[in-house]
Amino acid sequence: MDVAAFRALEPLCWRAPSAHNTQPWRLRYEPQAIRVGWDESRTLPVADATGRDLRLSLGAFVETCLIVAADAGLRLEYVADHDERHRRVGWLRTAEHRYPTPFRTTDVWERRTDRGRLTDGPEQDTLAALDAVARHAGGAVRAVPEPDRLGALLRAADRRLYADPAVVAELRRWLRLDPTHPSYDADGLSDRCLALSRPAAAGLRAALAAYPLLRPLGLPRLLAAADDPLARGGTVLVLVAPADLDPAGQVEFGRVLLRVWLALHTAGLVAHPLSQLIDVAATRTALGALLDVTPDRLMHVARVGRPTGAAPRSARRPGGG
Repeated sequence: MDVAAFRALEPLCWRAPSAHNTQPWRLRYEPQAIRVGWDESRTLPVADATGRDLRLSLGAFVETCLIVAADAGLRLEYVADHDERHRRVGWLRTAEHRYPTPFRTTDVWERRTDRGRLTDGPEQDTLAALDAVARHAGGAVRAVPEPDRLGALLRAADRRLYADPAVVAELRRWLRLDPTHPSYDADGLSDRCLALSRPAAAGLRAALAAYPLLRPLGLPRLLAAADDPLARGGTVLVLVAPADLDPAGQVEFGRVLLRVWLALHTAGLVAHPLSQLIDVAATRTALGALLDVTPDRLMHVARVGRPTGAAPRSARRPGGG
């Protein structure tokens, strides 16, 4: 295989999404194939205790690699070979034909997560197209039928997470709330990408710094009430997986997630993940009941709509290294 040609494209592949923008993927170039794995230090063992978000992000990365390679004329395929012990999900290797995809590298590059104000959720034909992408893999895309109930669920999920010191410590590790942070332009969640003003970012930094003192005084409740993303518009969509998806299947469904996100992008829409709704068992169960879906089939939740401005590009590590 033309390893040098793909190496030159690798920085584009790092535009794949990941929880907290940890960028956990790792490629190891071998003579006949490229090993796709992950860096344990860039996982979220507390917030993502089951590894769902890690595996989804690895699948999204694989799909991104295939799209970027195909657009460059390279013939590449993915062969699953999931191995938790060796932190490997599979291999990229030379294929007989280019990977068939409607997406281009420009779609990968221009796709954004947008936490700002949104208008006009997806129209019915767009929803049907998104659902068709998921149904091809045995899943579905569902709009939440009772959006008024989501606000209470979202606040409950945020309170539960903010009440956990380990979750907060892990979040603080990946927050970049000051441009002077050494990793501000490399990874994590910046104040810009979180749509925080300078005063709001400074206030959040101060609150989290005083967390041990303020937690018993009700800080988790205050933090949960401080932001209401649902008030900024859009429609909440849920990606539903087939039943009994194993870890390798979750990686494959990460590829579906990336295709759904790119389909949103090409329709002029953006997404804002609301993963906390399915990270907390009680709210996950409640959301499953709203959708009449078994809770363990809920893979991803996002607020979706048309952006009212240009969202900032999230940081990436130089050269993807």
